Amino acid sequence: MPDAAVKFIQLFVTGLVTGSVYALVALGFVLIYKSTSIINFAQGEFVLVGAYICLFLVQAGIPFIPAFALTMGASVLLGLGVERGVLRPMIGEPIISVIMVTIGLAFFLKSTISLIWGTQIRVFPPIFSQEPIHFGQVIVSEVYIYTFIFAVLFLGIFAAFFKFSRIGIAMRAVANDQMTAQSMGIPVKIVFAVSWCIAAMVSGVGGILIGNINGINITLADFGLKVFPAVILGGLDSILGAIIGGLVVGVLENLMGGYLDQYFGGGVKEVAPFFVLLVILMIKPYGLFGIEEIERV
Repeated sequence: MPDAAVKFIQLFVTGLVTGSVYALVALGFVLIYKSTSIINFAQGEFVLVGAYICLFLVQAGIPFIPAFALTMGASVLLGLGVERGVLRPMIGEPIISVIMVTIGLAFFLKSTISLIWGTQIRVFPPIFSQEPIHFGQVIVSEVYIYTFIFAVLFLGIFAAFFKFSRIGIAMRAVANDQMTAQSMGIPVKIVFAVSWCIAAMVSGVGGILIGNINGINITLADFGLKVFPAVILGGLDSILGAIIGGLVVGVLENLMGGYLDQYFGGGVKEVAPFFVLLVILMIKPYGLFGIEEIERV
């Protein structure tokens, strides 16, 4: 196989793994927006909190599986606390005020993590093997394969939850029309709370998976901003779009970084998602699967 083909496949596979985690976190963005019409700018901080809680539990001697389950429980409490204590009092307020509250929440969570754990990079104990696996000339670390499998597994679980469970169907009804759903007896406030809890959970999973690859520090909170282009690409109100958008942005980011860094002296990978965001907004503002809204006055 030519070296150029090997490099492309290597970059594509790595980007696909990152993109699968982007898709998980993007799912949290979409869930909150669909149910409450709020863009949660604290989503990256949910990623950060989940990663640090799991790391703390694992370093305390708790095996990974119980630590993971406890982290999911803590994420549910975080999402519930944010919805009940921060967002519910803002019902009926202008949408810009609610968005500013999520930005303030982001700073609060990030500062709290810095105060407790500091800003230095921390590394997870070896949970997934780092041994390389050879697929012909293409080499992929086992941790990347496990990360991709876990991300796809959780995406599948949540997709099935939305499609088949009663609360998932209720969430879809509320996303379609809150007033009609409430008139049919669906507890809209409970749906709001569940949306925030699930958003915190998927973000926590994303933080744990990324933390096992790169380690974690306070900059992991920026992951939320990097995911935002994926959300816009797929459409703010599309779960399928969030998954596809995450995968596409992850692959494009890695390919652009791999091929263009040598010409620009580095940093292309960090800029690439926002370049994609700019292009999307100019060409298709509602994303690939978003619903175009037309207001007549």
